[in-house]
Amino acid sequence: MTPLPDIADRAAAAGLLDVAYSHLDSPLGPLLLAATEAGLVRLAYLETADEAAVLEQLARRISPRILAAPRRLDAAARELEEYFGGRRRRFEVAIDWRLTHGFGRRVLEATARIPFGSVSTYKAVAAGAGNPRAFRAAGGALGANPIPIIVPCHRVLHATGGLGGYTGGLERKRALLRIEGAPPSRARRKAAGARQPDGT
Repeated sequence: MTPLPDIADRAAAAGLLDVAYSHLDSPLGPLLLAATEAGLVRLAYLETADEAAVLEQLARRISPRILAAPRRLDAAARELEEYFGGRRRRFEVAIDWRLTHGFGRRVLEATARIPFGSVSTYKAVAAGAGNPRAFRAAGGALGANPIPIIVPCHRVLHATGGLGGYTGGLERKRALLRIEGAPPSRARRKAAGARQPDGT
């Protein structure tokens, strides 16, 4: 039997594919991954985000030329599987930052520099983004992180050790810290050591 042509490849060759997406089953539930030619642009927890809404946002903010194309997400899926399996400490997949801008992007770029197994504070990432007083705005940027896990907003805690918020829910944040060998009790000690004068 002659194999069917790959629709995604034909669409890309015709200039009709700007955003490829795929699904990944993970220990944290089903994930949606989306990428452009520049890199991974979106990762969503499908138990807390509506898939249709995620795709509509991508269509509105990037391009309506969206197609399920799992092979184009193979590298990102493989790195995530290795991470969940304890075989990867650093993501190498390219990132497309276009869903972020300004101070929020700088916060996420500072967050992406937090090493595996370490934690930081909201004020520290705000400082890394150029404004240590804007820790509440930093919290907002982290809450809107379009690429959780790979841009590790789960590594940002309150200076007192409180978990703060997380787009996927606090149980997922705890699970990610455990994967990295930084359970909440250890994370609290690390964050407390980084406490800023105002406790943020």
